[in-house]
Amino acid sequence: MLHSDKPLCIALVAGEASGDTLGSGLIKALKQRFPNARFIGIGGPRMLAEGMQSQVPMERLSVMGLVEVLGRLRELLRIRRDLVSYLKGENPDVFIGIDAPDFTLNVEQQLRDAGIPTVHYVSPSVWAWREKRVLGIRKSTDLMLTLFPFEEEVYRRHEVSVRCVGHTLADQIPLQPDRRAAREALGLPQDKRILALLPGSRNGELRKLGRLFLDTAAWCQEREPELLFVMPCASSERRQQMNDILAESGLELPLTLFDGQAHEVLAACDAVLIASGTATLEAMLFKRPMVVAYRMAGLTFRILKRLVKVGHVSLPNLLAGREVAPEFLQDAATPEAMGAALLERLLPTREREATQQVFVELHHSLRRNADQAAADAVSELLNTRGHLT
Repeated sequence: MLHSDKPLCIALVAGEASGDTLGSGLIKALKQRFPNARFIGIGGPRMLAEGMQSQVPMERLSVMGLVEVLGRLRELLRIRRDLVSYLKGENPDVFIGIDAPDFTLNVEQQLRDAGIPTVHYVSPSVWAWREKRVLGIRKSTDLMLTLFPFEEEVYRRHEVSVRCVGHTLADQIPLQPDRRAAREALGLPQDKRILALLPGSRNGELRKLGRLFLDTAAWCQEREPELLFVMPCASSERRQQMNDILAESGLELPLTLFDGQAHEVLAACDAVLIASGTATLEAMLFKRPMVVAYRMAGLTFRILKRLVKVGHVSLPNLLAGREVAPEFLQDAATPEAMGAALLERLLPTREREATQQVFVELHHSLRRNADQAAADAVSELLNTRGHLT
């Protein structure tokens, strides 16, 4: 393990909740090596809790879709311009862009041109579409840290320095989650079947998926009146937004909203209706049967449909190399179709048992002590660049 008495300045940028989780774990591991280090850039509440100084609220970077970003483009360009100017003035020892590639890779390019070593943490989906983006990444990034083993091959093929560090959630989440304890912690009954609804953590996701998920829950309850429903809310703003959507729907559902506590909700439930994204990985790690849904702007979907060259969108299916969780996208995402798939996932079948075993195997493959592995890789980069001498 490398240590340095020299106070380091480490810059990081995360654009959404999943990146905030990775960033906070990385900061914690780096602080063990460099207790006097200063952390600057843009981060969320978890990174701030580790002592990071954020230039703007992380939520200003959280925009979904290709078309949707256009409405915020001027603000995003201003934030990026101001951030690059600030970081050049601070001259950090290293810059780490965490996911959010449309924002962070450009920052990395400008800082690397200014002589600052750069790391990109979380590979863009170059294996799914636009593989030639790796050529740009090679110019902007000194080191790529991937979450999943299958991603390394693309970068090696293009001679990009890469290391798979696994996923911090695979380290944190137990291999055998305790459903009983989770229900006790949340005050939920032990003898009821419970479906979790996870329509996303962003404003735009709730606008597109919130009512759809409620309608799907209502469809399920008509057929299984004893079902209960739970939903974790990423923030007080998202909880209020969901309450408003529920009130406008006029539906009367046995639905309990929680502030945060997404992991407890996933541990407590029997199955989950979930938006495509990092949350599907969490549901997989909790070994929960899931149905995956997503809707986006029509133009965004048509563009992506032409560009994407893989057959699945959710991480469990991509990691397994086959469908272990049914996916319903755009017009296929209807309450009837998703509700039927959800109720089917509640039944004890051989297919469900096989899926559980796949989830266990994938969990083991991602357990690599990610925070420490990422910090090791960053430390080695700093050492080779002479920043620890």
